[in-house]
Amino acid sequence: RSATPSPARASVSGAPVKYTYEFTQPKFFVKHIVLEHDGAGHGKITFERLNEDVPIEESLEVAAAALTRISGYWSALKFLDSETNYQASQDFSHLGTMRIGMEQGERKRVAEFNWTHDGNAEKLINEYRRLADQAILVFDISLARENQPLNAPKLMEVMESLLKRNGLSDPKQLLPLLKDLSTDEHVPLIARNHALRLIKQIQK
Repeated sequence: RSATPSPARASVSGAPVKYTYEFTQPKFFVKHIVLEHDGAGHGKITFERLNEDVPIEESLEVAAAALTRISGYWSALKFLDSETNYQASQDFSHLGTMRIGMEQGERKRVAEFNWTHDGNAEKLINEYRRLADQAILVFDISLARENQPLNAPKLMEVMESLLKRNGLSDPKQLLPLLKDLSTDEHVPLIARNHALRLIKQIQK
């Protein structure tokens, strides 16, 4: 296959696709998030926190189950063939502004809104929010294990809270990390025991 597809070739569904999700609210603790991934779920997350100048960038693997849901919502939106404005009449910009984007061959579209009544757009945003929350939590746990083990118990509480309210993209994806954590002697015993309890909850 030639490296530069002809315009006619680019518009067919066989061309590689790139999805993006961006969230911005300068006053939030996590004030800016950008998620990018391809059709196979490989990608990266970049996020910025309040009072920190340097964005953090981490690689991202969307779990198969989450990717199936996300792809389904993108398909339902018929995003590249649509000009729908997803912004509701209400303005909730104080809660943050979202941008969703899709790029395939020569075709590209970005939609921006802060509140929507479109069911598929809303479900898509919720999936990306869960994906971001899970990725940032994993980053924080890795950081705690390396530099601030005393933060680990608090992070286990955060994970349990997200788990209870269905706020994680794919809890099963966290099992290897939790198993690892449960035997890490650098981490307080309370966090190791909590990791074991979370494993049981996820495996139920």
